Amino acid sequence: MFGFEPPRQKGVNTVEACEGILDGSIRAFIGLGGNFVRAIPEREAMESAWRKLRLTVQIATKLNRSHLVNGEVTYLLPCLGRLEIDAQANGPQIVTIEDSTACIHSSGAKAEPAADTLLSEPRIVAELAKATLPANPKVTWDAWVADYGRIRDLIAGTYPDDFHDFNARMDTPGGFGRNVAASRRVWKTDTGKANCKLPSALSAHFAGDGGPDVLRLITLRSNDQFNTTVYGYSDRFRGIEGTRAVLMMNRDDILRLGLKDGQTIAISSAAGDGQAREVSGFRAVAYDIPPGCCAGYFPELNALIPLSHHAEKSKVPAAKAVPVRVHAAA
Repeated sequence: MFGFEPPRQKGVNTVEACEGILDGSIRAFIGLGGNFVRAIPEREAMESAWRKLRLTVQIATKLNRSHLVNGEVTYLLPCLGRLEIDAQANGPQIVTIEDSTACIHSSGAKAEPAADTLLSEPRIVAELAKATLPANPKVTWDAWVADYGRIRDLIAGTYPDDFHDFNARMDTPGGFGRNVAASRRVWKTDTGKANCKLPSALSAHFAGDGGPDVLRLITLRSNDQFNTTVYGYSDRFRGIEGTRAVLMMNRDDILRLGLKDGQTIAISSAAGDGQAREVSGFRAVAYDIPPGCCAGYFPELNALIPLSHHAEKSKVPAAKAVPVRVHAAA
């Protein structure tokens, strides 16, 4: 459709990006949204290495921790949020979002922009492309920015199974569903059936397995949290109010480790790699959780996640199986 060959070389995932920042092979970071510094493992080492980056650029709608940890040269560039009116050459624009149920719907804006100098994310991406890529008559960046509907038409032409009549359907109440074959029990496999793979083990293993004082930490979110953005301190899912500095533990583990429900504790890494990782000032909370396991909030406990602990192929950090020890705070 556009007369170009997309790059085929492999990029880096989160773990590889962190490795490159730590060893100095990555010298710059540009973030279009997000709170990378808080979302990653190995927080203490990463924040120190982050400050040695030559360039960090954050394009954002809302302040977060990543904007306070900066490289040698830093730009913090506010942009339009999707609730702010986005006026382009062809008038106010509408963006669309995909929700967690794979439904697509429009997101109308009602608020006046915080400043008339703010650019939209599509405009920013287009301007970066114009400044760095060779001109291509089939890639009309300015026309796409002037009318986001043209972008949706091109998405529909590229992926008709999911996005046919995109502009006409985007205002469907509740959104229109993507064509997810598995949701209809249609399996696009060689056998026409769902194929299940046998894992090499039923649980992740780590150094310290079998030690009676090593617990398996599960990091999780509260109900009033979206990714790394925390909106409040009332977790109605688990009945915890007013704080996130808690560690949910099995009552028998609390007793076995010589602790008390409500006691102030410190949590340290038991990864066995010689790296010191610890957080303190947390409160032990008796909770209905399997023996040998404990749970606490992300991103507060990310400092305990070793960068080396990740899924073998996808390299997703092992944030649900973190080896830790718990002891009374000094």
